[in-house]
Amino acid sequence: MIMSRIDIRAIQKKDNQAVAQMIRNVLVEQGAPKVGTAYEDKALDQLYETYQKERAEYFVLIEDGHIKGSAGIAPLDNAEPEICELQKMYFDPTVRGRGLGNLMITKCLEFAKQQHFKICYIETLPNMKAAQKLYLKTGFSYIDHRLGDTGHYSCSVFMKKTLS
Repeated sequence: MIMSRIDIRAIQKKDNQAVAQMIRNVLVEQGAPKVGTAYEDKALDQLYETYQKERAEYFVLIEDGHIKGSAGIAPLDNAEPEICELQKMYFDPTVRGRGLGNLMITKCLEFAKQQHFKICYIETLPNMKAAQKLYLKTGFSYIDHRLGDTGHYSCSVFMKKTLS
């Protein structure tokens, strides 16, 4: 069996189009609404620029030279300064079920801790059961209310993790 090369690195400007296309493809595949989700975010087509701010980073997962996954950490809008949000975590179907989501979450949470965040928050869609299973496995738990303001009113599953 030939092992492929996996790399996780910060997004670069040249990655914008490929990442946006991958995320939109996943949202369509998952049957997500196009409104009230990342699909319609203005930032989606300029993720590199969006994450050029303090305490924020967006990572891409590259397999054999192709972007196959991505996720970011940034301060949660309209929330306490110690709360960050795990944002726009998506993976191409060809790489799911191989532990790469766990690798990506670990990378994101390490960055969050370096930035002195105390809580990580995430919102997702009810039908994204595999994602929820991964979040639970990595220490997130369900909460019954929204934190901050993500603008993703179609996402109705809220989770958080205390960072130590």
